Amino acid sequence: MQEYTGFAAEYDKFMDNVPYDEWVKYICMLLKENGVADKSGKLVCELGCGTGSVTRRLKDRGYDMIGIDISEEMLEIARYDYFEESEGILYLLQDMREFELYGTVDAFVSVCDSMNYLLTEKDLLKTFKLVNNYLEAGGVFIFDMKTEYEYMHAMGTRTIAETREDAAMIWENSYDEKLGINTYDITIFSLVDDEEEIYQRFEEQHKQKSWPIDKVKELIEKAGMEFVCVYDAFTKNVPNDTSERVYFVAREKKQKGKLYV
Repeated sequence: MQEYTGFAAEYDKFMDNVPYDEWVKYICMLLKENGVADKSGKLVCELGCGTGSVTRRLKDRGYDMIGIDISEEMLEIARYDYFEESEGILYLLQDMREFELYGTVDAFVSVCDSMNYLLTEKDLLKTFKLVNNYLEAGGVFIFDMKTEYEYMHAMGTRTIAETREDAAMIWENSYDEKLGINTYDITIFSLVDDEEEIYQRFEEQHKQKSWPIDKVKELIEKAGMEFVCVYDAFTKNVPNDTSERVYFVAREKKQKGKLYV
């Protein structure tokens, strides 16, 4: 089953508890601290942008934005449901493991555990190499990841049921500790006929991988980037055994054979 097809139409309804404004405030702090100030025409690309909740907020903070996502359904919502807020944003339907840009950017960001969807070292390394290739000299890559603690203890083997006025969701979670793979089986019931109270059912399965910090650092450096730091999410603290989400900062390094303008 492909991810973010039927779920795409209801995604923003069920993510209404996500504090995007606080997330973007934190991302902007990290960008500024690493030389990518807002309101200065800096070009930022978001990988795994989904419906553009973070992309639009970064644009509002003064950044020129590109959003990349593999889900056509999510991008349709970003482009058309939020047309006025998305004006001036370039959205590209691409796989982050194989994306192409017209030129370099000042920074990449990736949040909402998009990097956890990369399940193999090969895919993570390939994405890191592409990021490094398309970064301006000294540009930065800021991304978050859920941790094994989050998957094992905060989520574990749980079933979550939520309802909204015209939709319902059942989220069944399981974590394979041996493989480090977390599986979400999601069932969505979406109202399609108000008068007859008819709902359409969608099913999707999502898989994410927990990545040890040392392995991510190793792959960042193997891709040719400089590992700058990793923080316990939304703080400047060192991650600990109960960190549920962490933020990485990596920087572009001078590359042999790369054309610098």
